[in-house]
Amino acid sequence: MEQFDVPAVVTADPTANTTDLLVERAKLTPTAPLFALPDNGGWKDVSAEEFLRQVVALAKGFTAAGIEPGDKIGLMCKTSYQWTLIDFATWFTGAILVPIYETSSPSQVQWNMEDSGAVAVILESADHFARFDEVHPDLPLIRNVWQIALGDLDKLSASGTDVPDEEIERRRSLAVGADIATLIYTSGSTGKPKGCVITHSNFVELSRNSAVALHEVVDGKNGSSTLLFITLAHIFARFISVLNVHAGVKTGHQPDTKQLLPALSTFQPTYLLAVPRVFEKVYNSAEQKAEAGGKGKIFRAAADVAVDYSKARQAGKVPFGLKAKFMLFDKLVYNKLRTAMGGHIEYAVSGSAPLGSRLGHFFHSLGIEILEGYGLTETTAPASVGRPGKTPIGTVGPPMPGVSIRILDDGEIEVKGNNVFKEYWKNPEATAESFNDGWFRTGDLGTFDADGNLAITGRKKEIIVTAAGKNVAPAALEDPIRSNPVVGQVVVVGDQRPFISALITLDSEMIGTWLGNNGQDASLSLEQATKNPAVLAEIQKAIDNANTRVSRAESIRKFVVLNTEFTEASGHLTPKLSIKRHVILKDFAPIIDGLYADAPTQGMSLK
Repeated sequence: MEQFDVPAVVTADPTANTTDLLVERAKLTPTAPLFALPDNGGWKDVSAEEFLRQVVALAKGFTAAGIEPGDKIGLMCKTSYQWTLIDFATWFTGAILVPIYETSSPSQVQWNMEDSGAVAVILESADHFARFDEVHPDLPLIRNVWQIALGDLDKLSASGTDVPDEEIERRRSLAVGADIATLIYTSGSTGKPKGCVITHSNFVELSRNSAVALHEVVDGKNGSSTLLFITLAHIFARFISVLNVHAGVKTGHQPDTKQLLPALSTFQPTYLLAVPRVFEKVYNSAEQKAEAGGKGKIFRAAADVAVDYSKARQAGKVPFGLKAKFMLFDKLVYNKLRTAMGGHIEYAVSGSAPLGSRLGHFFHSLGIEILEGYGLTETTAPASVGRPGKTPIGTVGPPMPGVSIRILDDGEIEVKGNNVFKEYWKNPEATAESFNDGWFRTGDLGTFDADGNLAITGRKKEIIVTAAGKNVAPAALEDPIRSNPVVGQVVVVGDQRPFISALITLDSEMIGTWLGNNGQDASLSLEQATKNPAVLAEIQKAIDNANTRVSRAESIRKFVVLNTEFTEASGHLTPKLSIKRHVILKDFAPIIDGLYADAPTQGMSLK
C-alpha cells in the first residue's frame, strides 16, 4: 500500500459555513467584479457587494414565501448567473439546494425531489416545468413552484422587503461546518442515483485550501477570471463557482457550447474549467478547419512540433532547431488558436476523465497549462489537482491540502480528508459499503509517482476479464480512440469473451467536415457515414494506434459502428459526458453478442 498526505494550509473553522465566504469577499473587495453578465455582445460586471445585495434580497423572498431553515429546494436550470444567485440565497435562507440536471427525465426529477423530501422547486423554462408538471401530482410535499423564465426570482426579491436584515443574518448563521450544505445526486453512471450529503465544511475548507494551492490560477487580485459552461448541477462546476466567490475570481457563464468560442473571444478568461472531450473538440475542429483551407499538413506538423517542444521543456532542454520551428509555427498556427480562445487563458482545469498526454503537451505549448484533477461527487470534486509548473503531464497531481490518498495493494484509490462527503442520504448500507476504516472507497484504480502525483489507470468495476483470464482496463483503449475527429464515443467490451471488441459512435458535429476534407460526400447522413469505407478505414487506423499501447491479448479485434449517438437524452451519457457503461451494455447486448458470432475479426458497420 502507498499513501500520500498533504496537510491543510488553512486552519479549519468548524463554525464556518458557505455564506461566510461571500460575506468575507464582499468586505475584502466590495467594488471588485465578482460576476459578469452578457450585455449587447459584451459583458457587464456585477460587484461583490451588488451580488451580496441580490443574494440577501432573494433570501428574504424565500423567507417571505415560507421557506424554513433545513427545507430542501430543487433547482433545474442551465449554467447561469441565476444558478449561483439561487445557490447562495438558499444558504442565506438556511435552506438546502437539491440540483436537478437540466436534461433529467420526469422520472429522474421525481426521484430527486421525492427522495430528498424537497418542499419547493425552481425551474428555468417552460420545458423544465413540463417535465416537472408530469410528476407533480406524485410529489405532495412540493408547496412552491417557481419559474425563472416568468420572472419569479424578481417577484420573490420584491416580495421580501418586509423581512428584516436581522432575520436573514440569524438564518445564515444557523449552520455550522458539519451541517448539510447541499444534497447532490450522483449521475447514475453506476446505477440508481444516490444522494451525497455535502457539508458546509466540505465547501469551506476545500475552497480555502484550494485557493492557496492554486493561487496562480484563482487569485482575484491578479485579475483571474473564468467562463463556466459545464453544468452547475454537477459538483465539478459547483465547487469552482464557490471557490471563485471565495477567491474573488470574476465568473461569466455560457451554457451553449456552440457559442463557446464567441463568448471566449469577448469574455477573455484567464482560466477554463473543462472536460477532456472539450479539448479534443477544440483540437479536432482546428485541425479540420486547417484541412478545409488546404493547410492540414501544416497544422499537423505544427502539432507535432508543439508536442515535442513541450516534452523538451519538461525534460529541461529545448534543442535550437526545435526552438526555431516552434517560433515559426507560433506565428502561423499557435497564435491564431490562442486568439480564438480569447487570448488570455493561462490555465485550464480538466476533470472527469484522463486527458491524453499528446493533448496536454499540445496545449502546454500554446501557453495553456492544463491542470488535470481527480475527484468524485463524494469528494466534493477535487481530491487531487496538478499544481502549476510542478506536475508532470499525464498525472492528476498530488492530494489537495487537507487530503490524504492511499492506493491499496489491488490498486484501488481511497481518500480521506476535508473534502470527503458525510454520507449517502437515507442510505446507511451504501454509506457503510463505501468506507473502509474512515477512508472513502473510490472504486478507481491508480498509481503514484515518486513525488506523490497520482495517475488514474481505470475503474475497478469496469475491468474486463476475458475468457482467457486477461484483465483489460477499457480507458487505456477508449481514450486514444475517442480523440480521433470522426469518433464520438467508444465503449470497449469483452468481459468473459474470447477477445476484446468495441462499440463506436460517430461525432455528428465533425463527420461532415471530415468527409469533405477527405474527398467524400459531406452531405452523407450519419447512418450512411457509418458504412463509408473511408470512415471505417479512419476508425480502424485509430484502433490500430490504440492497440500499439497494449498487449495482443488486450487489443481490439473487432468493432461495430452504430448508426446512433450516445447522448444524455438517450440515457447513455452523464451530464459530464461520461459513458453509462452498464446502460450501454444492456441496451446494445444483441449487437455485442453479434460481434462474437462466427465472423472474421475485423471492423464492420452496423447494418
